[in-house]
Amino acid sequence: MVQSQLLALLLLILVQETKGSSKSFPKHETRHLSEHKNIARCARFSPDGKFVATGSSDTSIKLFEVAKIKQMMLPDARDGPVRPVIRTFYDHLQPINDLDFHPQNTVLISGSKDNTIKFFDFSKMTAKRAFRVIQDTHNVRSVSFHPSGDFLLAGTDHPIPHLYDINTFQCYLSANAPEIDVNGAINQVRYSATGGMYVTASKDGTIRLWDGVTANCVRSIAGAHGTAEATSANFTKDQRFVLSSGKDSTVKLWEVGTGKLVKQYLGATHTQLRCQAVFNDTEEFVLSIDEPTNEIVIWDALTAEKVAKWPSNHIGAFRWLEHSPTEAAYVTCGTDRSIRFWKESL
Repeated sequence: MVQSQLLALLLLILVQETKGSSKSFPKHETRHLSEHKNIARCARFSPDGKFVATGSSDTSIKLFEVAKIKQMMLPDARDGPVRPVIRTFYDHLQPINDLDFHPQNTVLISGSKDNTIKFFDFSKMTAKRAFRVIQDTHNVRSVSFHPSGDFLLAGTDHPIPHLYDINTFQCYLSANAPEIDVNGAINQVRYSATGGMYVTASKDGTIRLWDGVTANCVRSIAGAHGTAEATSANFTKDQRFVLSSGKDSTVKLWEVGTGKLVKQYLGATHTQLRCQAVFNDTEEFVLSIDEPTNEIVIWDALTAEKVAKWPSNHIGAFRWLEHSPTEAAYVTCGTDRSIRFWKESL
């Protein structure tokens, strides 16, 4: 009897310790950076964290220099107003869905509803148009560069990811793709850190893992978000886990090796927009969107406890949240057309 009571007490202490061991998310300051002429739909940081790009329904892309954003946020900007937008590109006919940076070169790519992927060289001061174009057969909903920079993935309205060799523009499709329902359009595709795998989040609610060399689908997590759309998926840096979000108002962590659900991050409602869930730069926290309250929700990644809820400062729902890979900073894109930058308060 005493032994069982001791055991119960020990378990209680362990549970309380786990709950109490959630880290607190540091305070951040935020600044309105710029506005598109229509909804700001997506954002992406460069791998070195020095640049961030945003894409809009107005078909334009803005490129910001992070050092200039920080300068703009200083209380005593002595040299007059700092302009953090260093390039604006106009070359699409339809809204921009996603962006990515080449891992080595000064090249930014964009995927659009006009069925194209466009390549922009941002080292050229005056270039407003793309220097290369891939014409796809479908609405390009998501793009991701292979870490080598030689290949890129396009997630489209077609249920199988399109793999392009960027030197030849040859398109490859998986030879043994699983049977995918007609509503299997891809909301997001992302490579792992080494390019050994990639992951797709689809409208049919399935998260699929693909072999980065053979392009074979190696695991399907059906109903990952019930019957709701899976809206985002990305790997942890060690490639052992995938973080996904869906229109069922859940954020989930999956083990890559087994496909098992490891953690659920609850308490943020997202049922309407193509919501993102992302790790912070150290992977200690998970960030996502609460649509009804228009707040940023933050969880301790390890304990899955909600540790913060902050007003987004956007007017109306914000659509996209992207964290810097190198520091405590992120951007949010709004239905109000605005882009906000957030960084840890010093």
